[in-house]
This record gives sequence, C-alpha cells and structure tokens, in this order.
Amino acid sequence: MPLYEHVFLARQDTSPQQVEELTTQFKGIIEGLGGKVTKSEYWGLKSLTFRMNKNRKAHFTLFNVDAPPAAIAEVERQQRINEDILRVMTVRVDELEEGPSAMMRKSDRDERRGERGFGDRDRDRDRGERRPRREDEEAASDGEE
Repeated sequence: MPLYEHVFLARQDTSPQQVEELTTQFKGIIEGLGGKVTKSEYWGLKSLTFRMNKNRKAHFTLFNVDAPPAAIAEVERQQRINEDILRVMTVRVDELEEGPSAMMRKSDRDERRGERGFGDRDRDRDRGERRPRREDEEAASDGEE
C-alpha cells in the first residue's frame, strides 16, 4: 500500500481534547477502510503566517499513514465537511520517517535553548570588554579636574 504523510489544522477555538477526538475519529475512518496510522503527532497550537477563515492560530496534527488511496480520499472528504478543520495536506512519500518528526525535534531543541538562557552564546563571551559609555567618560573626566 502507498505511504502518506497527512497534516490537518484545526481551529484555534477547539480544545486539545476536541482535537484528540477528531484525531481518533479520522484514525477510525482510515482503519475502517483497510489502512493503518503508524504514527500520530499533535504539534500543538501554533501561530499561522497568515489568517485563515479569521483564525490566527491553529492546532497542528500529523499522521503517518499506510493506506489505500480510497481511505485517504475519504478522510480528506470528511475533513472538508468538518467546520473545525481549516486546512488539510496529504503528501505521498517513498518511506515513512521513524522517530519524531522535524517539528517535534524543533520543539525539543527550543526547549533546550530555553533552559540555557537568553544571550548565553559563545560569540557573546568572545566579544571582549565593552568600552565605557559617554556618561562614564564625562564623569571620569569631571572627577580628574
């Protein structure tokens, strides 16, 4: 059977529990038509680059699917009917990615950066001493006179 990566965006008004219900509903459709969802990832509520149907954010969910084309067509049809789904994209791939997707690896990397703190980069340490500000120079020269 062909392999697919399927991403759908749910409205920002929906709760994470409702998105989970939608996920199980769409998995059921795929499995009912002879396919299987090998991986399901909830990427969270993310900001959109541009507004879609008056929404500035959306809940992102990824499926790795091993299913016949009819199952994918039916899921996309159901998602077009559902008013909570903003966008859908399905891409046929040669092989499915094992482990976490690029979005999940990115969020892990961002979390590690947050622990390190702002401005704690190697290049900041290599900059050397900062020259004194103009007020400091004036105060130093006033004290010398």
